Amino acid sequence: MRLNKLTLDDRALFDKYLGSSRHNLSVFSFPGIYIWRPLFDIRWAASDGNLCVFFTDRLSRFMYLPPLGRRPGSAILKSVFSVMDEVNKNRDISRIENIGEEERGIYLNLGCCCCRKYPDYVCLRDSLASLKGNKFKPQRALRNHFLKNQDSRVRKLAEQDKQECLGLFDRWSGARREKYREALYCGMLEDSRKVLEEAFSCYKSLGLEGIAVTIEGKIRGFTFGYRLNRDTFCVLYEITDLSVKGLAQFIFSEFSISLKGYKYINIMDDSGLENLRKTKLSYKPERLIEAYIATRNA
Repeated sequence: MRLNKLTLDDRALFDKYLGSSRHNLSVFSFPGIYIWRPLFDIRWAASDGNLCVFFTDRLSRFMYLPPLGRRPGSAILKSVFSVMDEVNKNRDISRIENIGEEERGIYLNLGCCCCRKYPDYVCLRDSLASLKGNKFKPQRALRNHFLKNQDSRVRKLAEQDKQECLGLFDRWSGARREKYREALYCGMLEDSRKVLEEAFSCYKSLGLEGIAVTIEGKIRGFTFGYRLNRDTFCVLYEITDLSVKGLAQFIFSEFSISLKGYKYINIMDDSGLENLRKTKLSYKPERLIEAYIATRNA
């Protein structure tokens, strides 16, 4: 299996395979794959009607997505696990991540073990845009507080905002580290900064969309993401000045209003962190999209 290094020129090929069947997990998109380049050596191979995507870091190699295209069989599984075993000293860590509920049975029938990963949270766009009803009363109150007390402007986010947004992210992450000192969370913040810089570097090329909120001409909040399919938009980042009360609720609602063509907004997974889980659940998701990791049965 010949591995090719991922570049922007590969987008048309990826879109072809990604569009061969409907997927609801946020990772099934070219932007959702490409932005991880600062953290992983991303390689792909086309084999027997499938597109296979491998992520490699200094410790291991794994498949970020299940084989795309044809329904996978024992031959393609043998090939992809062989590619992973070339790098992994312990073959037990060779794995296929982000298998959807609709495909889990395929891998079980092929003799794999499938364990749950963290689900994606999917919300109704109309609910996030309006914040109507008692269940959104806390968010609505904070949004209204912001509107009453701040003279702000909302505009489209652009690549040229990179440095100002990175500066805001650094201030935001510093405050997050003070509050949440878990090693896993702090490590995720460092990784998130690298991914954010990559996303801004190819913001236009990846077709990312977002808004910025300015107060007195300075960006105090920004958010952006990408189209998953005709019904769903994925919010990749939302960063705000934590000293401005109600800004987070305001920008989330404003961005949802701007995404009029979509029914759902996918706000990603919680990475197993309790603080993120509580925040995402507070927006009353319509459903959770389960994800699984497949390994070989011992």
